[in-house]
Amino acid sequence: MPLNKKVLAIVLAGGEGNRLMPLTADRAKPAVPFAGSYRLIDFALSNLVNSRYLQIVVLTQYKSHSLDRHISETWRMSTQLGNYVASVPAQQRVGKSWFLGSANAIYQSLNLIHDANPDIVVVVGADHVYRMDFAQMVDQHVKSGAKATVAAVRQPLSMADQFGVIEVDQENPQKIAAFVEKPATTPGLAADPTQFLASMGNYVFDADALVEALHVDAERLDTKHDMGGDIIPYFVNQGDAGVYDFTLNDIPGSTERDRTYWRDVGTIDSFYDAHMDLISPLPVFNLYNSEWPIYTRQTISPPAKFVRGQKNTVGTALDSIVSNGVVISGGVVEGSVLSNDVFVGTRSRVIDSVLMDKVNVGEGAVINRAIIDKYVKIPAGAAIGLDPELDRARGFKVTESGITVLAKGQQVPEPGEEELALSARNLHLVPNAVKAATANYPDLRESVDQTAEIHAKTAAEVSPGARRS
Repeated sequence: MPLNKKVLAIVLAGGEGNRLMPLTADRAKPAVPFAGSYRLIDFALSNLVNSRYLQIVVLTQYKSHSLDRHISETWRMSTQLGNYVASVPAQQRVGKSWFLGSANAIYQSLNLIHDANPDIVVVVGADHVYRMDFAQMVDQHVKSGAKATVAAVRQPLSMADQFGVIEVDQENPQKIAAFVEKPATTPGLAADPTQFLASMGNYVFDADALVEALHVDAERLDTKHDMGGDIIPYFVNQGDAGVYDFTLNDIPGSTERDRTYWRDVGTIDSFYDAHMDLISPLPVFNLYNSEWPIYTRQTISPPAKFVRGQKNTVGTALDSIVSNGVVISGGVVEGSVLSNDVFVGTRSRVIDSVLMDKVNVGEGAVINRAIIDKYVKIPAGAAIGLDPELDRARGFKVTESGITVLAKGQQVPEPGEEELALSARNLHLVPNAVKAATANYPDLRESVDQTAEIHAKTAAEVSPGARRS
């Protein structure tokens, strides 16, 4: 720990996550499941713990039951050593209002800072996917003499209107000259004119300076009580704000491919894309770095199982993440992430999709480019993600990019004849991984195509539609 400074970490986990609806209909955004076995908050907490910051408070507000339960069951520290991860709800300690913004959340919880009496306060968001050693950022903060330091990630200039933009002092690139929220344009970096520095929503403060800034903000009328929009500009105007370039952060076990990975998963599309980043043979973000582990609660589920289904159809998964308790019984899973205890039935197909805990996929069903929340039962022969209009007619959310989303426990109607025919037409598709493996072997590829046709014919013979006729 730099210069033996006492550090308190505060995790801001009170966001509603409206842009992630319907995944946030029943839970706070930081509690949304991710990557098969995790919750989004696990990344922030793992980074803090791996940085050896073991006094952590998590500020919650909206729909916090799922989040509170996860923290209490997973993040238990040794109290004998003074370590803790404490979930703290909005308590109306200052007036009768709930949290009015991220800065107000900390202001209403100043008792936590007074009780811990830290030298340094590290403030982080709870809904980003990345690895970061905060001790390196704190070290720069202390040495620089700044009272506030903002972590920044490099982004293309075309994305300037989506982030808080940091413009640095030309003579001192570690000092912030201006902090602008989502500008239409911004100058590029001197080292790379095609990029700018975007705020990651992670901050380091001298504790006394932060407390003073929060009191000043609470008295103002022209404020949204936001850490990025109000508190950081306050320090910038005083000349006391520094910037920490995320590209300087060195994580044990990381590679050049993933060491600067940072993903804001605040929308359905970015949430989906972040999952797709995980499943390539050389992933853009590597979950398997044991030198900087991402911790979570391990479920009491048996190992995953891949078995043959009716008429010996093969159960298999290609280019996918499969969690504990998953059973693939004669179905094919490709380019997907399956959470705990998912069941994939005979002759069904799951393609480029994310399935959360205890989703049940009936025989002959096809799921394509979809996110299916917990406990959803997909009827036999159903088609999801193949026809956007059909999906919308059944009450499913479909994004502009064509991703279909089902809410937790959402009911899926029994398929009609047209839907059964639609799913049957997609059962014979050869998986992309198999296409790539057989591309240079025409005879083998022909055999694969023939096998796929037989697979589809078998599926049609035993499909619910065939049995009805």
